[in-house]
Amino acid sequence: MKRKYNVALLHYSCPPIVGGVEEVVREQAHLLTGYYHNVKVFSGDGGRFYENIEVELNPLLGSRNKDIIKAHEESKAGNTKVLESLSKDIYNYLSEQLKGFDILIAHNVLTMPYNLPLSAGLHRVARDGIIPIISWNHDSPYFYPDYPAYLDVFPWNILKRAYAGIYYVAISESRKRMFSKLYGKRKNLYVIPNGIDPVRFFKLDPLTVRLIREEDLFRAEFIMVQPSRLIPRKNIELSIKVTAELQKLGVKARLLITGAHDPHEPKSLRYFNKLRRIARTHNIEKDVIIITGHKLSSGEKLRSDRIIIRDLYLISDVLFLPSIQEGFGIPLLEAGMIKLPIVCSNIPPFKEIGGDDICMFDIDETPEEIAIKIRDFAQALKPHRMFRKVISNYAWDNIYHKYLFPLLNKIINKRDV
Repeated sequence: MKRKYNVALLHYSCPPIVGGVEEVVREQAHLLTGYYHNVKVFSGDGGRFYENIEVELNPLLGSRNKDIIKAHEESKAGNTKVLESLSKDIYNYLSEQLKGFDILIAHNVLTMPYNLPLSAGLHRVARDGIIPIISWNHDSPYFYPDYPAYLDVFPWNILKRAYAGIYYVAISESRKRMFSKLYGKRKNLYVIPNGIDPVRFFKLDPLTVRLIREEDLFRAEFIMVQPSRLIPRKNIELSIKVTAELQKLGVKARLLITGAHDPHEPKSLRYFNKLRRIARTHNIEKDVIIITGHKLSSGEKLRSDRIIIRDLYLISDVLFLPSIQEGFGIPLLEAGMIKLPIVCSNIPPFKEIGGDDICMFDIDETPEEIAIKIRDFAQALKPHRMFRKVISNYAWDNIYHKYLFPLLNKIINKRDV
């Protein structure tokens, strides 16, 4: 079982104050809490932005406190006494308040010149081994040619140095190169990108979110959605076989079928069981998910209502419709509304609706031929490639598993040794 940690987040301000770093703090707090870590946000300004996440405000942590501003002005004139006094106060405050926490993630406050007493206080916290600190580095004034000359003079030049006891995270490879140049050679410098939360962005239904997390769909390489009832003319056998062929081509495809079957109708149940047998035969049973009746870990069964169907469209790479016969094709309209690429059988209503703007195949084509056509079609779609890149590399859940949790483990376990 994965360990759960007590994590403190720190920035000059937090939501509902609006800002790029403030939004990252919000996302990280929500992410870490979602994986059952205990999270508390420390800030100089803002408020409680989630009911289940504690926020503690202290004006000395902010960038607009009059005493902090006075300390800055005095230090520019060569008098650092006020700054040193405030730094000591902040050190004492944080030393007390961070008791019981495993790690502190400090956003930008060790790189930007908006609260130097806080920066100096955190250096002392790290030096004294009170708590491991991750400095989450978004930016630095030293990256710009017009930065003020006083930033090269003590005490301001502490912002351009790396310190023992602090682990540094840059938000991109380019930023890492810039911080490496600023700090000199530093092995405690990692890259963890900022991310996006597809759940909040798409406003996904809670049941869809549970399905996504239990089936690990955000880490899927390629998802096809088929919004069809379980009846033979929908040709779902072909969908399963094409999914298997895509996997043989090296595309780790997964198939989401919304379709309901009537457990009281023998024909429907027989068709459902037939589809399961085909999936087992091709060794992709776990990659073929029939939404209606799908059982969550809680024992609760899903229903493919309109909200869940819309959600599946939003997280999928293509709409796949291999129907043998249809009177119309409403799913093509729905997919068109959200710009979801369409791959479907070459039957009159689909051709009438989609024309030259969809990828079509003939019913008598082999599953392998159709799979190749899908692969080539998808590879030519730059929006599709960008979508999958964003989900794979920048969805917060994936960032957590790939980068953030391993780093927390590494730092905290090193301290526990």
